Amino acid sequence: MHELLLLAPESQVEPLSEALEALDALSVSVEDADADTDAERGLFGEPGLPAPKAGWARSRLTALFASAAAAHEAQQLLQAQDFFAGCEVCALRPVADTDWVRLTQTQFEPVPITPTFWIVPSWHEVPPAAQQVIRLDPGQAFGTGTHPTTRMCLRWLAQQPLAGRSVLDYGCGSGILAIAAAKFAAQRIDAVDIDPVAVQTAQRNALHNGVQLQTGLPDLACGTYDVVLANILATPLKLLAPLLCEHVGLGGHLVLSGILQRQASELQAAYAPWLPLQISDAEDGWVLMTAHAP
Repeated sequence: MHELLLLAPESQVEPLSEALEALDALSVSVEDADADTDAERGLFGEPGLPAPKAGWARSRLTALFASAAAAHEAQQLLQAQDFFAGCEVCALRPVADTDWVRLTQTQFEPVPITPTFWIVPSWHEVPPAAQQVIRLDPGQAFGTGTHPTTRMCLRWLAQQPLAGRSVLDYGCGSGILAIAAAKFAAQRIDAVDIDPVAVQTAQRNALHNGVQLQTGLPDLACGTYDVVLANILATPLKLLAPLLCEHVGLGGHLVLSGILQRQASELQAAYAPWLPLQISDAEDGWVLMTAHAP
């Protein structure tokens, strides 16, 4: 394979990306050409907020092609287009052969949640200190235990008396939180997500870990639960406030994650008509917020 490296202003990133895809690029990635300099700036997106821009003031595009001939032809055709004005070709070079499976595996090591509770990819040995283990590989749904929002939820679960209790994992992704609840002896566990792929992934991961979950779309959630978990993002969490609180049984717990520290007061205000949220944990600018129903 060969890659074509281009430099483009923000205004040309989208037409250039579309043209590269039309020219049979296998993939197109966009990076900040000013990364690691004083000119670097972040692009962020979140549900309910304006979409981030297509690129940076100076963007580096990397297009992957199946052959040198295809990459060279794409370069010539692009340079002949009016929209290429202001852009430049930085390089056209072969891509070294890589064992992508092995490379991916090296990027995911066992993750300690507590000294005795670990998330371990299938290709790794279980660490000697691990007494409780979830076997989970990176896949099509969010949740491998590497992100602070997931780790905080898992830490909270590991510290609770869950034996025999009912749990709702709302927005389950990979199913990691529901699986953890099952590992700690919760009984009725419903894991729901709006993405059918996540639902299938959660069920598959549960089977691989030898636990039983009920998985499905959000309408599977029914009645009240002892624990309601939602590791999503702040904006959907605010919209879901009445629904999630309705599922928390008497004496039950609501556990919310995916919240930046600066968003905590917004969440407290959104949930105030139903439950008093408090910050229970914090890590790398993210917070875990919980409430206890009287």
